Amino acid sequence: MSSVCREVITLQLGHYSNYVGTHWWNLQDASLSYDPESPLGEIQSDVVFREGQTLGGHVTYTPRLIAMDLKGSLQTLRQEGSLYGTGKETSAFTWEGDIMMHEESPPTKNPFLQDLERLDKGEILAQAAFASTSQPQCSGSVSVETVNSRLERVQSCYRLEGSVRVWSDFLRIHLHPRTISVINQYNHDGEAHRLEAFGQGESLLQGSVLEDLEDKLHFFAEECDYLQGFQVLCDLADGFAGLGSKVTEMLRDSYGGRGILTWGLAPVSHPDSTPMKDLYHLMNYALGTVHLANHSSFFCPLTLRGGLGRRPTSHTAFPHLTYDPSLWYHSSSVLALALDSLTVPYRLRHNSAPMWQVADSLAVSGRKVVAAYGAVPFPMTDGNSLADALSVCANSLPWKPLSACHELGDGRCYSQSVTLKGFEGQRLVSSLAPGAPPLTPLHSLHSGEDVLATYISSFYPTTALDLQLVSTPSKLTPPFPQIFSQSLSAQGFFQSQAPPPGALAPAVSSVPTLTSLQSGPALGPWLAELHRGTSTLDIRRVAPSFLSQGPEMADYQEALEQLRLLARCYRDTSGGVAQSSSSSEDD
Repeated sequence: MSSVCREVITLQLGHYSNYVGTHWWNLQDASLSYDPESPLGEIQSDVVFREGQTLGGHVTYTPRLIAMDLKGSLQTLRQEGSLYGTGKETSAFTWEGDIMMHEESPPTKNPFLQDLERLDKGEILAQAAFASTSQPQCSGSVSVETVNSRLERVQSCYRLEGSVRVWSDFLRIHLHPRTISVINQYNHDGEAHRLEAFGQGESLLQGSVLEDLEDKLHFFAEECDYLQGFQVLCDLADGFAGLGSKVTEMLRDSYGGRGILTWGLAPVSHPDSTPMKDLYHLMNYALGTVHLANHSSFFCPLTLRGGLGRRPTSHTAFPHLTYDPSLWYHSSSVLALALDSLTVPYRLRHNSAPMWQVADSLAVSGRKVVAAYGAVPFPMTDGNSLADALSVCANSLPWKPLSACHELGDGRCYSQSVTLKGFEGQRLVSSLAPGAPPLTPLHSLHSGEDVLATYISSFYPTTALDLQLVSTPSKLTPPFPQIFSQSLSAQGFFQSQAPPPGALAPAVSSVPTLTSLQSGPALGPWLAELHRGTSTLDIRRVAPSFLSQGPEMADYQEALEQLRLLARCYRDTSGGVAQSSSSSEDD
């Protein structure tokens, strides 16, 4: 019942992880309110945000975040940020000869960043068109809702699909000067000095890179009163998988007893992919899965790919989304929406479950890899009840794979955590007239928790189930891409009446989501396929340079053996009892 704030430090390791993280932080920012008169929300923002103060005495509210990326990945974003007004350092020159100056033009900002810059300078706020607002403000500050509404009025829908080059191109929040860490040994662009192999990433965490990370971790950790743990977003396809392996190992050794929930990110496709790079991606996936799972409280891959092999099936499609899977800006927004729901249990203001408890309920008997599923958005008609919405999905669950791992459909699952987020303004239970028979068994129940639990249990009758119902939706503000079906209302629900012919569909400003984290036998074939794809490769012949900076061949083979044994942990022949890894049956 206590609302004690258990802080979380977020780490984002890699470019695609920063894409997903940027959308995720934009979603958190959109839900903030600095209005002291407004009621406290269901989500406790202080779990992931920190309050600070600039040199000028202005109060700041920034993510408790460490974001690592490569040289050339920031574009218009300053590494130290702009919130604290740290000026450029000046150097004293003693050279008395001629000096030739070469000045490079700064990267061009897209329309969203230009408007954001004007807003920061007060230019937009000074315009007469925005002189009044119906929303309350704190003295000396502008409420976040006001900033959001004014950005929407400047340009109701930014079309950034052609102008997003890096994640900072759609970052709408200020970052603390200690947040960004640039790895200068490797380039973001070009063919030379690329961080492509697992071993390259492993060898990075030493010297200045290690000292910088430790300094940032100590800074954020020391100001926490009840640090519950770390949420780590890590790229799986490149050398960041190796770096993430070492980072999570360091977190486990340095912060014993804290939760480490690791989300392994992979885009649907890479713009510069080649057959050799695809081989590297596959081996990074395998090594990253093994090592990140070993060092984390649990490890969950997040991707919209059809699989992690070299020939995946079609990407995950959602019936009410029209996203372009080739655009990282689009695919990362879908994963961020799902992650906003998946991370709810340990961010709740009341009745929250600490990270270690979330992990312990899912990662049992060494099965620390879990799979995610999501209905984005959750299909619910405006004015109907939750029982009505779930009755429409009576024959099949409404969610889709978010980990490239399809459900088996036979009711077998060890444990599951389900979150319904965003039913604000809708009824959870049916309103039956006195004496009227219920349409379905779901319509006879008297609480939303019972309705959802009964529905899930019809598909997984013997599975341990944790439920969270949160009415607050994920709020979408510029520059979140408008990738939604025209049949949705502004609140993300199906419209009870079709819009008139020729009428423009409203911009979707919030959406309900339904997500699930599962540990079950479905992960066995998924892990076994990943093992088969890598173990059949003669790495010394097809990709000899992959091991040039580590790991040693013996360590590589040991990791593949661990992957094989991990897949065996998920074999289930007795309704939930895992088969022993000593079984003689071969993969």
